[in-house]
Parts: sequence; structure tokens; C-alpha cells
Amino acid sequence: MSQGAVGDPSIQLDELFTEFQAGGLRVRNRFAMAPMTRVKSPDGVPNAENAEYYRAHAAGGAGLIITEGTYVRGPAAGPLPKVPRFYGAQSAQGWRAVVDAVHAEGSAIVPQLWHTGVDRGESPRFEPDALSVSPSGVDHTGKRVGRALTNDDLDALLASYVESAILARESGFDGLELHGAHGYLLDQFFWATTNHRDDSHGGTLRARAAFPARVVAAVREAVGPDFPIIYRYSQWKGVDYTARIAETPGELEELLIPLVEAGVDIFHTSTRRHWEPEFTDHAEDLGLAGWTKKITGLPVITVGSVGVDSVFQGGQIDETQSQRFRVLREQFERGEFDLVAVGRALLADPEWVNKVRDGRLADIVPFR
Repeated sequence: MSQGAVGDPSIQLDELFTEFQAGGLRVRNRFAMAPMTRVKSPDGVPNAENAEYYRAHAAGGAGLIITEGTYVRGPAAGPLPKVPRFYGAQSAQGWRAVVDAVHAEGSAIVPQLWHTGVDRGESPRFEPDALSVSPSGVDHTGKRVGRALTNDDLDALLASYVESAILARESGFDGLELHGAHGYLLDQFFWATTNHRDDSHGGTLRARAAFPARVVAAVREAVGPDFPIIYRYSQWKGVDYTARIAETPGELEELLIPLVEAGVDIFHTSTRRHWEPEFTDHAEDLGLAGWTKKITGLPVITVGSVGVDSVFQGGQIDETQSQRFRVLREQFERGEFDLVAVGRALLADPEWVNKVRDGRLADIVPFR
């Protein structure tokens, strides 16, 4: 950021343009493209348009590309037929083209493996004859939707995640991300509101973490020790922004440590605003990323409204966004996170990272 940012220390993010490495994952800078659902893969197969979309964001400077959520083999993984799938020969061929396009631009790429659980609803357009499945067969309101997962179902789900994980490794991806956030299937086990099970997968915090940890362990065994596993989680849910899976750092530790022990390499902490403290009554003023790194000791990706609601005019940045950039830099300097994921700002301008690096603020296309 040596040119346009001269004289404005509030937006000096030079340290975020350093290389990051964790196990077998090497990233040229600290910026990741956040996973964002597109619903633009006909019959669930990535096509040339998808490959160009990801290539453009790699060319625009994002060091790590995290794909949109991709369905593992179901049935009942999700509601929409044009969401890309991560199984089968046709999908594998499409994803290999995406990987090649991103690698040609010098970026790393990981797929996000996704099962929506009860969030799939009662009227899905993809596999409409299959009942939605979830830990207890209820949604966040307590309404009965679909059915509860049996032990045999859980074993089949493990096999589905393993199948997709092996495909990721064989297709040349640089790792993978498990989507355990926003009220989707793995998060439904974490969340007491949707997990009413009275077996070994429900009840205490550690028991609620048991199935997500089993998924991590099964994937780790399948891909080996050097293929990075990222785990995305959140407090908030798509159906409830105020939801929480942990009220204290101690409760958060009970949920995260089983995932660490199972083989997670990196956590991706999804928040709506990265600058907000996670536990407001605690003396340590840390966001969710900071608490996750303090608890687990593992690398962390932060995310949450980076680069949005900003005004760039004549190379100047507005006061609110300047303050947010300053907070982001200070959080990084304190070691609260290792990578930062950017979503909506990259939708508006795929070259956002390069423009920030070069100080070309006036050229940035703002997200509206």
C-alpha cells in the first residue's frame, strides 16, 4: 500500500500483505475471499462462468479463495439445484477447471463443504422427495420439520464428508473448509435450540460438539496430516442474528477443543462485525476471532463487514471506514487473527485487494 496510502497511517495495512503458511497451505497475503452462495451452477456442476468468477478474484489479489458452499452427497443436503455439488465425476471435472484457473493467478483455493440440515425447509427444489434431516427434526422455533438423524444416518453423513474431502485433495485444492456456521447442519448440533438429542450427541456442550468433531476426525483420517482443514463457525444464525452457542469463553472452549483434538488446522470465525467484542462483560476486549485464537492456539480467519459502507473519493477514505481499517490493523498486530475474509466488497470489486495494496482508493467500486 505504498503509494496512495502515504500520509494516511489509518489505512496502512502493509502487514496484511505478508505471506501466511499453515501446514500444507501457503497463501501469498492475508486476504481471503469469503464464501458466498451464488446458485449459478446448472445441474450442480461448475462451468466456465464459475471458473472465470473465481479466477477474476484471484487475479484481483485475494490470496486465498474459499468457494461458495458446495453440497456434500445427500440426500437432503440443500434446497437448490443450481448450488454446486462436491461429488460425482461431472462436478469433479468442473472443479478441476476452477482450481487450475485460480492457481494460474497465484492464489490458493479451498472448497467449502456444506449440508444445510433443517434449514433446507419443507419445500426444496433439489431432491424434493427426500425429507430434510437434522439433529432432532425441529427448526429454531421448535416446529417439526423433516426427521431426526439416526445413528445410521450419521455414519452415512460421515462417509459423504469423507467422499468430498478426498475429491478436494485429488482435484488439486489446497485444503478444505467445513461449514459449521449460520445454523446449518453441523451448527445445528452445536446449538441447543436445534439439538434436543439425549444420546451421546446431545446434552452437554462437549456432547453437542461430538458429531462435528467426528466429521473432522473422519476427514482428517481420509486426507492425511498435511491437507489443511478449516472449520467455519458462528454464534449468529441465518434465522436469528442474536443467537449464541456460547455465553462465556469457558463455554466456547468446551465446543472448540473437541474440534482441535479431532484435527482442525484453522478456524474461520464468522461474525457480522469483526470489530465488536464477543463477550462484552469480560475484561479482555477480544472479538470472536481473538477469543478463538486465545482458546485454541490455532490460526484464525476473521470476517465481518470489511470494506463495506465506505466512501472513497479522490483517494480519500471516509472517517468510519478509516476507523475500521485502524481497528483491523490493531487486531492483527495484537495477534487476534491471521487471515481476513472479505465478502461483499469483493462482489462489488474483484480487484479490491490489489487496489487497497496499491493505494488506489479512488478506483475502488463500492458495495451498495
